[in-house]
Amino acid sequence: MVRGTRLRVCFSAVLCVILVWACVWQLVSFDWLWCCSRDANALREGSALDSTIFRNGVLSGLNESPVDLPSPRIYRSNGYLKVSCNGGLNQMRSEICDMVAIARLLNLTLVLPELDKRSFWADPSNFGDIFDVKHFIDSLRDEVRIIKKLPKRFSDINSSHILKMSPISWSDEKYYVNQILPLFNKYKVIHFNKTDARLANNGINSTIQKLRCKVNFHALKFTREIEELGEKLVRLIRKRWKFVALHLRYEMDMLAFSGCNHGCSNKEAEDLKKMRYAYPWWREKEIDSETKRSQGLCPLTPEESSLILKALGFDNHTLIYIAAGETFGGENRIKTLRNSFPYIVKKEMLVEPELLRKFQNHSSQMAAIDFIISVASDVFIPTYDGNMAKLVEGHRRYKGYKKSILLDRRKLVGFLDLYENKTISWDQFAKDVRETHKSNIGQESCRKVVSNKPKEEDYFYSNPYECLVNSNECMIS
Repeated sequence: MVRGTRLRVCFSAVLCVILVWACVWQLVSFDWLWCCSRDANALREGSALDSTIFRNGVLSGLNESPVDLPSPRIYRSNGYLKVSCNGGLNQMRSEICDMVAIARLLNLTLVLPELDKRSFWADPSNFGDIFDVKHFIDSLRDEVRIIKKLPKRFSDINSSHILKMSPISWSDEKYYVNQILPLFNKYKVIHFNKTDARLANNGINSTIQKLRCKVNFHALKFTREIEELGEKLVRLIRKRWKFVALHLRYEMDMLAFSGCNHGCSNKEAEDLKKMRYAYPWWREKEIDSETKRSQGLCPLTPEESSLILKALGFDNHTLIYIAAGETFGGENRIKTLRNSFPYIVKKEMLVEPELLRKFQNHSSQMAAIDFIISVASDVFIPTYDGNMAKLVEGHRRYKGYKKSILLDRRKLVGFLDLYENKTISWDQFAKDVRETHKSNIGQESCRKVVSNKPKEEDYFYSNPYECLVNSNECMIS
């Protein structure tokens, strides 16, 4: 009798424990589901990007893949937005971010962006040759609907439904809402045939700014082949020691476009001028090279770069990766740089030709590899503030303010000329260079805003402070 009573008591106790654990599990599950639902709803309302993207005080890593797909955003589409990007890889990258933001703002269906195939580089790459299409579409499904191509009913034959146009550069949200959105009452499709710098740097709602970051830092993931090769190159370089990525933008297209020929022979200067005239979309033709150089608007030459690196304190044991295409003038032109820094490497020197063959003759794919290595470098130094320099700078800020030495070329040109003319000593030259750049290393800062002069202010993608820690400290009027 006593034994039976004890068994019943033990059985009741075990049953109670099971019931308690079941209740606890239900509560935890409900709380987890409620939190996820709350974050998803907030995302759809454009107010919780901080909670989902920020991790440990810094935005989460470059090109992470989501573990679970976000719930698709349900909305009534006002029409289709087709976009044709223009420029090199990093210019197109920023354009894609802007176009996603505009499609989200206007509740449009975005057609997978077309990449530029007609510019100087004549790269035939499509979107999917550089970026992971599935990841791009899936990671943005909670923001905007993206399709791979227009429905067949909107063919070129039936073009009455399609409007081709270029939106006004550096426009804000009001322009798109008040002037572009009403056009969808007449047209089912609007094709933006130019997309460079079509969204303002500043004065944009923080939700839209954070969406631009989400696209840039998470949705635009390189293809597996590009990522694997880029990461392999980083590993090979790091086997030796830490390294500097030098974006030596002393390339033929940049010199021709900018009109900079300092250090070139007369024949080289004439060749650059002929190229500039050969491309009608390079509007500025007659350019005074020395005037531009004195204004800091020219890329540093390899010889100038060598002097600046030494003045900054880098010695001949420094490993330097050249993150750029072919130097104008070839290997002979970087002889001075190599004499000062014998440990100079390029991607072509690090792996077998077979591994690079697939990417050669595809400038954007080669630029993507340089981009990966530049973001991963211990120090990044661009000799010209073009699109790659700006996008890499922004990524390095995003990844925890990794050191980027942002050269003040206008001041440097003055120092260089004084040193070359023997007006100042090497010690004075080196001191001036270091003093100029001691607080110019890509640290926390607010963007410079210049009203009605967007080309003179800081670029959003070089310092997307709205997406970084302490962003509330930067107030734009």
